[in-house]
Amino acid sequence: MTWFQNYNPLNDAVLSTLVAALPVVVLLVSIAILRIRIHLAAVIGLVAAMLVAVLAFSMPLSLAATTAAYGAAFGLFPIGWLILNIMFLYQLTVQQGRFEMLRKRLAGIAPDARIQVILIAFAFGAFLEGVAGFGAPVAITAAILIQLGFRPLHASALSLIANTAPVAFGSLGIPIYTLSNITGMDEFALSKMVGRQLPVFSMLVPFWVVTALSGWRGLKGVWPAALTAGVAFAVPQFLVSNFHGPKLVDIASASCSIVAVAVLLRLWKPAELWRYRNGRLSRAPRGMAMPEGNGGLAPVISTVAGGAPTLQTVSVDAAVHAGFRVWIRPWLPWIVLCVVVLGWGLFKDNLNNLSDPKWAVAGLHLMVQRVPPVAATAEKAMFDFNWMAASGTGVLLAAILAGFMMGASPRTMLGAYFKTILRIRLSLLTIAAMLAIGYVTKYSGADATLGLALAQTGSYYPFFGTILGWLGVAMTGSDTSSNALFGGLQKITANQIGISPILMGAANSSGGVMGKMIDAQSIVVATTATNWYGHEGDILRYVFWHSLALAVLVGALVYLQAYVAPFTAMVAK
Repeated sequence: MTWFQNYNPLNDAVLSTLVAALPVVVLLVSIAILRIRIHLAAVIGLVAAMLVAVLAFSMPLSLAATTAAYGAAFGLFPIGWLILNIMFLYQLTVQQGRFEMLRKRLAGIAPDARIQVILIAFAFGAFLEGVAGFGAPVAITAAILIQLGFRPLHASALSLIANTAPVAFGSLGIPIYTLSNITGMDEFALSKMVGRQLPVFSMLVPFWVVTALSGWRGLKGVWPAALTAGVAFAVPQFLVSNFHGPKLVDIASASCSIVAVAVLLRLWKPAELWRYRNGRLSRAPRGMAMPEGNGGLAPVISTVAGGAPTLQTVSVDAAVHAGFRVWIRPWLPWIVLCVVVLGWGLFKDNLNNLSDPKWAVAGLHLMVQRVPPVAATAEKAMFDFNWMAASGTGVLLAAILAGFMMGASPRTMLGAYFKTILRIRLSLLTIAAMLAIGYVTKYSGADATLGLALAQTGSYYPFFGTILGWLGVAMTGSDTSSNALFGGLQKITANQIGISPILMGAANSSGGVMGKMIDAQSIVVATTATNWYGHEGDILRYVFWHSLALAVLVGALVYLQAYVAPFTAMVAK
């Protein structure tokens, strides 16, 4: 029997909106103020969501329970599956000594902590977002920063702040494709519009993340690196999104940013070095440069039979070959990851054709009906267990290949996998509960109640519609999910108030990226990667105002694009 949603169940729009927001409020208060462990806070939030759905929105208990189970299953697969295998690869690199090698290599390339944040958290994290997404960038970059001496709070929070500008095009453009499928709007037009919003913030984020780390004084010393990284990212982001499409935006932009910063560091160095020592960020004048080579010969330290070290010389060609081997070893696992997962994404359609097990969720599929003014459609509930096409399977294959290349035996890898499961078991529980909250909110109609409240803002809707996208990602943990949740509402409201639906669809995605740093799923991934589980509230308090401030700036830009020349000329057709 079909159940019809009611977006004003208490016959009072304000009261209905406040009740609809209750699960989110309970969740955030539990984490940030009451300091309840996040897996318990997630369970409490889920109970609140179920009570609101059943008691306030009159959702049948069986539907609510099935919806929660459906959301939890999606949290475990494909999201939990991806995170598990990313952390497995990380565990292998630690056990085989490659992570320590990577730490030393990165410390040599960019010894300054401020530049490490730009190069690793922003540029390399964006590349990982374009390849894998779904928490992989935060997990890997936070773990690298920890190994470079960053405090767990800074490693986690800065990785979250940096992982914003690439999210709208993340994982081979999936958020944009999802938005297009949900709304029926042209994917290329959406890609162009997002590409006319986010480049502004792609230039801003490197400055922002350095300032969050070291303040204005710290930024003053490395602004050339921040400018280089931001411009080298923003320009390709605009060009690829506007002339090619959404699929390769992040990969191209991040690659350009990494190369540009690396070239800059060959030509320029900051006057002071800022480094972490004993958990504190300290600065000192840059010392004298190391002496140049030995007249075309490279120095090599060897040991004679008596044990005394002697200085020998080898040919430059031999030194370059040896140096390349030394350089490539710490990067090898991550190169394998990028190649395999990129190939996995490019051939995803073929993998879907080989195996595409989708099941209609009994007791839920097409049994929940959305009603006007939201798009009047029956909610689908299809669980896709296509493990062959899942990004997490590609990551697992990459981890196994990299493990053999690092010399790990099958027994060693099995042991590492078991350790990884034990390490992230509570994180998986949290993610499952979080997705259950998001799904119960969606299927009960509480999400539409919140959205319709913002839609009442009239001419200010371009601003508040952007904030709606921010709220959607904060609730669901995914720009893709937020686009699925509110994309239709954005289109309907835009048409009602007479502005471009393409603009507001893109605003949902662009505003949503700023909510990525405060969603519980991302925070859990960060604390898991840095082994700082139990401090999620500290991270949330650190990043919340950064998240809100950036979302407000995106909203202001969208408002200008809606009404104020010459910004209106930026709106894609």
